Amino acid sequence: MEQGSVFNIQRFSVHDGPGIRTTVFFKGCSLRCIWCHNPESISRQGVLEFNPDACIGCLACVSVCPTGAHRSDESHGHVLDRSKCVACFKCVDTCYAGALRSVGETVDEDYVMRQILSDKDYYDASSGGVTFSGGECMTQPDFLLALLKKCKEAGIHTAVDTAGNVPQSAFEAVLPYTDLFLYDVKAADSRLHRELTGAGNELILSNLRFLSDAGARIIVRIPFVPSRNGSEIPHIAEILRDFSIEKIELLPYHRLGLSKYESMGLDNLCRDEPIPSDEETEQAVSILRSFGLNAHKS
Repeated sequence: MEQGSVFNIQRFSVHDGPGIRTTVFFKGCSLRCIWCHNPESISRQGVLEFNPDACIGCLACVSVCPTGAHRSDESHGHVLDRSKCVACFKCVDTCYAGALRSVGETVDEDYVMRQILSDKDYYDASSGGVTFSGGECMTQPDFLLALLKKCKEAGIHTAVDTAGNVPQSAFEAVLPYTDLFLYDVKAADSRLHRELTGAGNELILSNLRFLSDAGARIIVRIPFVPSRNGSEIPHIAEILRDFSIEKIELLPYHRLGLSKYESMGLDNLCRDEPIPSDEETEQAVSILRSFGLNAHKS
């Protein structure tokens, strides 16, 4: 029985592939994108979130914390010193107000499949299915493969949402059981890609070539942050026109993840990043289409 780390199982998703879907979010990622809107997914380990606005000041967490990470301050009320936190989550168990929350849990394949199968009627009616996302689901290849196999046995459409920064062997393993790959391409220039994500793009493009040559169904997704990778759009288009790709989805930057950074005590390098205008987005889509690509705003 394979086990893995997940942080959310989202039912009735309509943005991660065709039809009504269940999206399983894996924890752990091989990239560190500066605009990441799921920062809780980066580490494979569980993460403690603290929402001061929900705290009622009972300070039950202070009495159970073994390291003194929680304390009361006359000026600031409840203070969490993350440098002392060992992620034991004893504080979470005592916080009935919900101000403290652990993100991430270890589950087995049967647990996940029960969640997936509960909505099979909706998949069948809408030509939907299940999408494995993250984080980066491909960093847990054995767990992912076990779930893909069970989905195929149950007649459920499968999609893998990936940034591609994993060994090719991982793709070789999951390819026979994956109906659709949602594949991120963030920059054409490898040096810029490293600045934006912490890694070059050579392996990512190599894996995309492997999938394309293997006849996989691929939808490329481009996170669009104009001040960071806007100038890369024509260069990305030039690369992608040589691949067999069904569609390209441009994903404009949004700020929905800002509160997550605050609750986790993390710095967000894109906290002041403006949301792309409709004009900027449409121009980027037009550039992609000018290269003969089937591009759309997502």
